[in-house]
Amino acid sequence: MPKGYWVSVYRTISDPEKLVAYNKLAGPAARAGGGQTLVRGGRVAAYDAGIAERTVLVEFDSFEKAVATYESAAYQEALVALSDGVERDFRIVEGVD
Repeated sequence: MPKGYWVSVYRTISDPEKLVAYNKLAGPAARAGGGQTLVRGGRVAAYDAGIAERTVLVEFDSFEKAVATYESAAYQEALVALSDGVERDFRIVEGVD
């Protein structure tokens, strides 16, 4: 069964304190859903008009687990803490088998 991934690329971080509050809640919520953070920040080389900002990649056992974790009460609480503190592109994708 293909794995599922949260892929998040931050365009701007306008309120670092909200990002810190989000991180305190989002990490445990992702781990509770079986998520493993593979990339969080670090160095970025952006090409083809890409954005060299914060990138996060979280792996789950399946696409369905990734979606269920996103929809969980714990992760929704993290999103409330984040609110308008960042502008990001967040998507859930299915890996290849």
